[in-house]
Amino acid sequence: MKDKMAIIGAGGHGRVCADIAKLNGYKEIIFLDDGAKDFSGEYKVAGKTFDFEKYIGEYDFFIGIGTTETRKNFFDLLEKSGAQIVSLVHPNAIIGSNVEIKKGVAIMAGAVINTGTVLSKGTIINTCASVDHDCTVEEFSHVSVGAHVCGTVSIGKNVWLGAGSTIINNIKICDDCFIGAGAVVVKNIEKNGTYIGVPAKIKN
Repeated sequence: MKDKMAIIGAGGHGRVCADIAKLNGYKEIIFLDDGAKDFSGEYKVAGKTFDFEKYIGEYDFFIGIGTTETRKNFFDLLEKSGAQIVSLVHPNAIIGSNVEIKKGVAIMAGAVINTGTVLSKGTIINTCASVDHDCTVEEFSHVSVGAHVCGTVSIGKNVWLGAGSTIINNIKICDDCFIGAGAVVVKNIEKNGTYIGVPAKIKN
């Protein structure tokens, strides 16, 4: 770990990640963003996203972008360029034993990740969300604020679990699904799409 962090994306998600980076001990934190003007506060927008090459070697990198496809594209670009992509875990998150956290993962305040779970690269476990024992969350999926994943659940790639949603135990969710806010998933999801309601059903 270096003591400098460059975060791609200066929106709300990126600024939350910057606060976690500070709590993780980073002494200098900058943003790279194509649209945001510099804002008051301790973190500055130092340049555009494609200025990242200036900072390779001296800075650790994090992609602070909530949108799945954009986050994945920047992750792939940085990885191919040799940037050091790290994960950020809030000190007030609870992480169980034998949890595997891969590159570029964000775990926010109040999150709980229980034993035996694997969080693949680029995933987000948002504020006060929980992922119980022996789950797998595949690449670039997002467990939103207050969502709860019960034990032995397998979540595919590019899945978005909406705020307050619940996935009961022993469920499998295929790639490229959106689970609406407050939805309750009670059976396997084998077809990609948007699922809403209690119990969750595909939206026509």
